[in-house]
Amino acid sequence: MCILFPMPHVIVSPCIGVKDQACTEVCPVECIYDGGDQFLIHPDECIDCGACVPACPVSAIFPEEDVPGGEEEFIVKNRVHFGL
Repeated sequence: MCILFPMPHVIVSPCIGVKDQACTEVCPVECIYDGGDQFLIHPDECIDCGACVPACPVSAIFPEEDVPGGEEEFIVKNRVHFGL
């Protein structure tokens, strides 16, 4: 049986190709990593402070339960990147 724990925050498609780094600059635990075409948040390192959300200039960061419809693939992308 596989139990998937919720991810505190997920970065979705507006980040692709932008990677502004404002989110990485405000993250107190440095849990945002370069995933190639976009940034990704390590769910085990994230303390769920939410500092990255208002810092993102393209509004690409959401709590997992609030990821917009059509963007759910980024939840999977994040899990796969970190081997979860």
